[in-house]
Amino acid sequence: MTVSSLDRPVQFVKGVGPQRAEVFGRLGILTARDLLYHVPRRYDDASTLHSIDSLQVGMDASIRGRVRSCGVIPTRSGLRIFQAVVEDESGMITCAWPGQPWLSRRVRKGDRILATGPVKFFHGHQLQPKEFTIISRGHGEEGGGVEPEGGRIFPTYPAGEDLPQWVLRGILSRNLDELLGQVGPEEYLTEVERERLELHSLPEALGRLHRPERMIEVEEGRRRLAWDELFFLQLVQAKVRHRDTIEEPGTGFERTNHLVRPLHEALPFDLTGAQTRALREIFGDMTSTRRMSRLLQGDVGSGKTVVAVFAMLLAVEAGYQAALMAPTELLAEQHARTIEALVSPLGVNVVVLTGRIGASERRKRLETLASGTAGIAVGTHALIQEGVQFHRLGFAVVDEQHRFGVRQRMVLGEREERPDVLIMSATPIPRSLALALHGDLDLTVLDELPPGRKTVETRLYRPSERKKVYQLVESEVEKGRQAYIVYPQVEESEKTDLLAATEEHARLKDEVFPQHTVGLVHGQLPSEEKDRVMRAFLAGEVEVLVATSVVEVGIDVSNATAMVIEHAERFGLSQLHQLRGRVGRGGEQSWCILVSEPGELARERLRAFEGTSDGFEIARADLRIRGQGDLFGDQQHGHDPMLRFADLTRDEDLLVTAQRRARTIIEADPELEAPEHAALRRLLLGRHQERMKLWKVG
Repeated sequence: MTVSSLDRPVQFVKGVGPQRAEVFGRLGILTARDLLYHVPRRYDDASTLHSIDSLQVGMDASIRGRVRSCGVIPTRSGLRIFQAVVEDESGMITCAWPGQPWLSRRVRKGDRILATGPVKFFHGHQLQPKEFTIISRGHGEEGGGVEPEGGRIFPTYPAGEDLPQWVLRGILSRNLDELLGQVGPEEYLTEVERERLELHSLPEALGRLHRPERMIEVEEGRRRLAWDELFFLQLVQAKVRHRDTIEEPGTGFERTNHLVRPLHEALPFDLTGAQTRALREIFGDMTSTRRMSRLLQGDVGSGKTVVAVFAMLLAVEAGYQAALMAPTELLAEQHARTIEALVSPLGVNVVVLTGRIGASERRKRLETLASGTAGIAVGTHALIQEGVQFHRLGFAVVDEQHRFGVRQRMVLGEREERPDVLIMSATPIPRSLALALHGDLDLTVLDELPPGRKTVETRLYRPSERKKVYQLVESEVEKGRQAYIVYPQVEESEKTDLLAATEEHARLKDEVFPQHTVGLVHGQLPSEEKDRVMRAFLAGEVEVLVATSVVEVGIDVSNATAMVIEHAERFGLSQLHQLRGRVGRGGEQSWCILVSEPGELARERLRAFEGTSDGFEIARADLRIRGQGDLFGDQQHGHDPMLRFADLTRDEDLLVTAQRRARTIIEADPELEAPEHAALRRLLLGRHQERMKLWKVG
């Protein structure tokens, strides 16, 4: 494979060298390519700058000028203030950085700087910069005199004290043209394709990011790099999808309707339009010889389990077995009860397989699977352990797959049976995020709730109103209902003033609800104790359950009608929605109480949550507020950062097009062996090896 000159160590870039290369390495810049892709984190547009003589007290302003003098000023209180007198063509002003005397080592007389911050009155007008950038060094020092061409837009790069901004900018400026010339051969889009996608070439895009003449060019450059990220992500996932659905075909189930139709007729309710659409898509996959690999996502209460049962019955009536894998024993047992109630009248046997089953009983149940006596198996990861043999497994459902992760889910695809796979998720995520995380899967969304389902009443209370909250809980428990009280941490800490589950459990049990049974569950408990408490709550023996977010995805306790969430501002919106979904599962009016004394921004966020019960809308808001980095985590894709340039809140059009194009290419040329795909293959194997290894397609 040809090695690009961009892959040479950064120390060989002009102006770097071995010693400085170590400093670059701490910023993640190891090669010339890393340097080229180390794009600015912000830009200052000179057209928005203020002249110094126009500054007024109270305004936020950005200025550009030369440092006339600077130094550290001590105060009587012991605070040391770094001050710099900055001059432009219109006048002079003092810039002050209280408590930052170390800036005397960075800012020097003669430097040209950009500074942004509020204008205050202190012995005359004074600017107190929140952000500042050294544009160029004075007195001809290294990196000095480097200003963007045109002098209008000033990039600010992620830098550090060991690698000052002006040094980084100077090295990039001196090497940029050469680096852009080297990236040209990596262009894999033809001019026609770029015009159709409305994207610039790679050299043009990177040039616009490093050296923009207008701010619109920054967005044009970012959008091209966003396309590359999304496209190669989808290309890897398209290879996974091709392997799982085309290269190793599934079973073409013959639909006889001798089980599906009786279940449909026996249901005491009508399927929603969304459920009907979902079944049409799933049955279409199952009756074809193409192996199904599909994600079914829907809000709490949207009817995913019923859809899964219909799909399992289609497999059983075609002479195969079906399995459902859940992340916890309690959830598996709950699913088994629901499924058994629906299918046992049809003569279909259901067997449960979890880790808590004794050896003798386990052997019996394994025999029913191996002989084919059991048509449906429900269990935890015990279902995919060594020694579990199915007579003829044809269909598998994975519930709450984000609790398993990619590797555990892929074990199903490595079994001899190669079943069709349906993955269910009760965590609504925006379509864009679903496409990014699960591009190897086909997507089905249940975006409709059954009619007549009561909305959980959500209210926001201040800590000073906690007595009212306890009265509401008391009222519900007195009616024979149950309640959750959730805290953000297990134990009290000196570092925070948050209430904690362990200490609050003792107080609530002894002082607030002494006449009721109060249980405690959190992630640090031994699994046996956690299981015991959850079972007691399910049985109604525990009336009030004090917990951490470990109950976010849990059991279906239809008798629970109150969910109290302390320090609600500490939870993400999607997490709050999952907690709210623990109540409202019966026919009674239910309550979700948020206890919080948030700042203005957090209060606005909680008010938005209070005002909607639509999980997908909440997830979109969560993506906007928290950012996609927080939502991706690293468990899905190892340590390889998924997206640096793409923004799923505004690049969904790129993502959809990228997925369509990637799938089309891989379906026609799975190994990218055609001459026109040579550059694609080289880039995929050279720069996306980690992701290829994770998905086992490299």
